[in-house]
Amino acid sequence: MNCPLAEGLKEFLEPLCFPSKDLIIFPVNDNNDVNEAEGGFHWSLLAFERKSNVFVHHDSCGGMNARHAKRLYKAVVGFVSDSNSASNSCPRYLECIDSPQQRNGYDCGLYVIAIAKVICLWYGSDEGNNEYKDKEELWFSAAKKQVTPHVVSGMRGEILGLIRGFMDMK
Repeated sequence: MNCPLAEGLKEFLEPLCFPSKDLIIFPVNDNNDVNEAEGGFHWSLLAFERKSNVFVHHDSCGGMNARHAKRLYKAVVGFVSDSNSASNSCPRYLECIDSPQQRNGYDCGLYVIAIAKVICLWYGSDEGNNEYKDKEELWFSAAKKQVTPHVVSGMRGEILGLIRGFMDMK
């Protein structure tokens, strides 16, 4: 999103082979200073789904990161399509207006993880692999139902358990 040199972005993104990926998930941070690794205040999620040819932005804080997500979209959109194929149209950008919303000022990262998990589970399900699925609905209703403040709060304990498990392995 903030790469100062376009050539550096190309060197970083091309080896990831985005044209061969059907689903790509990008965490979005509002940090504008690439020299400040721990900068920024808010996280959101940008997901690309190839069958629908759409980037979808999920923001748990009422669109607070919309500008940053749009900037990331503009930076990576040219890397998701195979330039050798004449049938590829430019993927559209969609702000998900019905994203689950956090009720505090600190759970945005957990919401990113929870929504990403729902998207991945949806994609791996029969619903996500159905050629005739509603391309406007995608995973939206699943995220709305499954990502609740209670679920997100429970994730905090799950992640802490994972960290402790990794520490015990040392």
